[in-house]
Formats: sequence, structure tokens, C-alpha cells
Amino acid sequence: MARIPPPVAAVRTAVRRGLADLPADALVLVACSGGADSLALASATRFLRGRAGLVTVDHGLQEGSDRRARSVAAWARGAGFDPVRIETVSVAGLPGGPEAAARTARYTALGSAASELGAAAVLLGHTRDDQAETVLLALARGAGPRGLAGMPARRDLLRRPMLDVARADTRKACAALGLAPWEDPHNTDPAYARSRVRASALPALVAALGPAVLANLARTAALVAADTTALDELAVTALEASRSAAGLSIPSLTALSPAVRGRVLHSWARELGAPGGALAYKHVVAMTALVSEWHGQGPVHLPAGIVVARRCDDLVRVVPAHIK
Repeated sequence: MARIPPPVAAVRTAVRRGLADLPADALVLVACSGGADSLALASATRFLRGRAGLVTVDHGLQEGSDRRARSVAAWARGAGFDPVRIETVSVAGLPGGPEAAARTARYTALGSAASELGAAAVLLGHTRDDQAETVLLALARGAGPRGLAGMPARRDLLRRPMLDVARADTRKACAALGLAPWEDPHNTDPAYARSRVRASALPALVAALGPAVLANLARTAALVAADTTALDELAVTALEASRSAAGLSIPSLTALSPAVRGRVLHSWARELGAPGGALAYKHVVAMTALVSEWHGQGPVHLPAGIVVARRCDDLVRVVPAHIK
């Protein structure tokens, strides 16, 4: 029996572990751009699963993107994927920069395809290197624990089975299997922060601290994610215990640890209608001050025109016309 090249084995082992809980006949969809990471993921999934489909998303952001999508779909059909879908999306009018808009459009399309086809999971090809980049970007932006937790291995139908696999191994796996990956020019475009981190920041860290820095950053994300999950669970219980007829009880909030209280206030603000993407650290700090640093200050203005204030022993939502 021919020996399986170690990079191929590494990818297959990661995918096998990532899908171990699913029935053998459950439909799994692979999100594949044609790049080395998603191509290696797709190949491993097809090897391991009798029933696997593939979705490639055409964002329409590059000339010839439709041809690329058709090429990926043709390869997938030849490899035995069924069903194979091309999802064409538009990023026009979506919030955030080009990267965020494309991500939103892509995940929406993947979710719709999974729902329509009855898929049990959608696999994404993010690697350990992607996770390290995510953590470094979160640090640079001053993100809290949720940002430092990086990309989750699972969220709803989305799964990232290769977060412990090096990007270099996906390239080697493709080479060993005779696959020709597509090189996305956006990955080397300095206009994008992630591209700059990939091209300059991470190589500089590796040169200064050694190659283990990539695995260590990814490991940090996993550790922070576990802690964040535990604190979030405590905050769910604390939010219910802190409710009052008017809003939230100040004495109950005061008794909470700062980490849990901040999460409670963040969740409450989301309940009131503040959009998560616009709700920032400064808003939570301002609400916290109404609880723990009260000296008669005025109300706190949250995104979407939401206003909260302290009234006696409660934190309440107020109508702007009634603010005094």
C-alpha cells in the first residue's frame, strides 16, 4: 500500500475529527473557492464521506470570477461531489469594508444553500495560520475576549475542521494530490489589513520569536474561547437574575463581577435593539459607570437611537423626549 504523504494525512485526520459526530449519510457541504486551503479540505472530505456536496461563491469582485467559479464546479463534479452549486452574490450596499461585505454575502449564501439542500454542516477551509492572523488583528484593534477567541471551530452549521492544520500543509497536500490551487490576488493585495498581516507582520513575528508563534497564537484563541464561553453562560443566568420591572436592578448588577456585568449589559443593550456591529466597548463602559461609578451623570446614548439611564435603583431605557 502506498504511503499517504503526511500533509494529506494531516488534513484528512483533521476533517475526520471535525465530522466524527455526524451520521455517515448526512449531507456535508464544502465551501470551496479553489484556493489551496479549501481545495485540500474538499479533497479530504470527498475521500472520507460518501455523501458530500460543494458550494463555490462568486462575489463578482474580480474580472473572470464567474469563470473561476465554473472551473471549481466542474472539478467538483468530476471528483464526485453531489450536489454542486455556484452561488452568485452582490456586496453592494452591505455594511463594512470590502472584506466584511464579502464575508457577509458569502455566509448568507452558504446558509441559504445549506438550508435548501438540507445539509448537516458547511465546512470552511480556515487554517491555523488564518486563526493566528485573526488573533493578531484582534489585538491590534483592541478587541475584547470575543475577538481574541478568534474563529470558532463550530457555529451553527458552519465548521472549521482545519484550525489546527498549517497553511503550508494544505499547499503540500494539494501538490501531493496533483491539485492546482487558484491564487486569489486579494490575498496579496496590501489594501487589505489581513493581507498586510500575512505578508509582513506574521513573518516578522516568526523571524523574531520562532515558528511556534503561529501555533501559540492559535492556541491562545482556543483557550480564550473556552473561558469566554464559560463567562457567557454565567452572564445568561445573571441577566435573568438582574431583571426588574423597570429594566435591570442596580443592586443586582453591582453584586456581579466586572467580567460578567459587562456581558450582562452588552446582552441587555442588544435586547433593546442596539446592533452588535455598532455596539462598542465605550458603550458598555458608559453603562457600567451608571452602575458602579454613579455621581448623577446623564443618560448613555447607544447605537440605533437607544438611550439608557439610571432611575433610582434601576437601569432603564428612556424615551429621549423624557430625558431630564
